[in-house]
Amino acid sequence: MVGSSSHSHHQEEYNSQLDPPPRTAEHHHHHHTHMHQLLLYCAQLISSSDFSAAHRLISFLSAISSPAGDSSDRLVHSFTKALSLRLHHLRRHHPPQTTINTITTPTPTTRCCKDDDTILQKSYLSLNQITPFIRFSQLTANQAILDAIDQSHHHQFIHIIDFDTMHGVQWPPLMQAIAERHPPPSLRLTATGTNPDILRKTGDRLSKFANSLGLKFRFHPILLPNEDNTHDLIDHLSTVVLHPNETLAVNCVLYLHRLLKNRDNLCSLLKKIKTMNPRVVTMAEIESNHNYPSFMSRFGEALKYYAAVFDSLEATLPPNSQERMEVEEVWFGREIADVVAAEGERHERFRSWEMMMIRNGGFEKVSWSSFAISQAKMLLRLHYPSEGYKLVVVDDCFCLGWRNQPLFSVSSWH
Repeated sequence: MVGSSSHSHHQEEYNSQLDPPPRTAEHHHHHHTHMHQLLLYCAQLISSSDFSAAHRLISFLSAISSPAGDSSDRLVHSFTKALSLRLHHLRRHHPPQTTINTITTPTPTTRCCKDDDTILQKSYLSLNQITPFIRFSQLTANQAILDAIDQSHHHQFIHIIDFDTMHGVQWPPLMQAIAERHPPPSLRLTATGTNPDILRKTGDRLSKFANSLGLKFRFHPILLPNEDNTHDLIDHLSTVVLHPNETLAVNCVLYLHRLLKNRDNLCSLLKKIKTMNPRVVTMAEIESNHNYPSFMSRFGEALKYYAAVFDSLEATLPPNSQERMEVEEVWFGREIADVVAAEGERHERFRSWEMMMIRNGGFEKVSWSSFAISQAKMLLRLHYPSEGYKLVVVDDCFCLGWRNQPLFSVSSWH
């Protein structure tokens, strides 16, 4: 995605300024490569049911890695914990004699705990502050919605259906943008979520913000007891009142991958959305395939992906950043545990989503406006000025990557 001659030039320029000398840097590189190979070997031991050898290697990796080391150390620490969790699940009747500190964040089996949910929500807000991932996805989706509004005959009445709105941090910038129009349109936000307190507080906060802008705004919460119950979601969508004189947008930012465990139900949801005749459907997803049926393929893909994520955090944040440590331990630790240790959330690349959207949903891709592209580039330049981040548009898919590794994709459909 993002490999280029400019990247090579920048890398050479960077390498020439390294301190300590290149031989030491080369030693670190070989050390990190060796650590990654040990992780892969440990995963292979677990895959082949050699649990005793896997347990010994996990103990070794746990002893030599740390959440306070460099990006590679922290990555090894997170993946070692996930492998330990997977091994524990497989040896449920014969747990290891020594244990590694268990993940203190929401795992697939503890996510319902209220305290864990609070920790996860706090981590999400930190993630939004210190990385461009969420902000890029949301602001780029917002621009696609604004472009769709501009092309609609019913731009005075806007209705957005937002799947898993969480704290609603995506919407204040869009609300401000439409409030500056003359006359400002009215906005109706139908938002789904699994936590009634967060939904209520989000609605109150957005309503107060809209009032401060003089924007006509209505918030309609949809409480879903189980976020991956597609039939329940479709039933709720059937009760949503649609008006013929409004522009409808459906926002699916980092949501649809949660439904991949039942592809038929996911396709039913896409067809349901299509029948609602939205002007635009915005979608953002992690640009990696963590849904391989083979555990080793899934593990290798995840290791490569999260190595780039941790490297990007290392390059853009202070060494002792508490926010970075929290995001790595909680947010990305949960994701890694899901991919490695459980049948939890899965991700697939844009090409898979493209096939589903076109073949199963009946959607067509919408091209990005030059303004949307310039806005995304400006976001990175102003807030995340690191040469490691790359932006590219391929086949109307907007990708954010770190060096040679694609990380997130955003696309819009109608």
